[in-house]
Amino acid sequence: MGQLKELLVEELQDLLFAEMQLTKALPEMAAAAHNPKLKEAFTKHLGQTEGQIQRLNRAFELLGAKASPKQCKAMLGLIEEGKERIKESKGKDELAADLALIGAAQKVEHYEISGYGTVRGIARLINEKEVAKLLDHTLGEEESADFLLTTIAEPILQHAAMEDMGASKEELKLVATR
Repeated sequence: MGQLKELLVEELQDLLFAEMQLTKALPEMAAAAHNPKLKEAFTKHLGQTEGQIQRLNRAFELLGAKASPKQCKAMLGLIEEGKERIKESKGKDELAADLALIGAAQKVEHYEISGYGTVRGIARLINEKEVAKLLDHTLGEEESADFLLTTIAEPILQHAAMEDMGASKEELKLVATR
């Protein structure tokens, strides 16, 4: 096996571990979320993550490599940080708690976007077109998940800012309906 293919397999093993950890963390994040759209986004992404694991397994098959996860310390740290945010947010304002969750989730998404962008590039470089296609699909899902989190965060941020400025209940209702 060439060095680049070996690197690709190692990076895929890292991503496989990361995705497997996320299937455990996403239900906890959904349970901790207060905003219904945020809960739904975490639940939807859990299903996508399960599909991403299937695509990773298919990529290993195409590469003739074993689909064995390799511990990803970065993902473990990001998930631990998310758990800390959940714990720290208990008993605090729901808006702030959801914003903390979104921040933690976006850090995960950015890690995944970076990882999938790298492996897709390597797959293209070594002419593993089918593998690159699978990885491109997952990369698109991760970018969409990040965009969705930003979209969900915007009205929550506006609502929190208006609360901080002492907005009236009527003004807050207007923001909440966006």
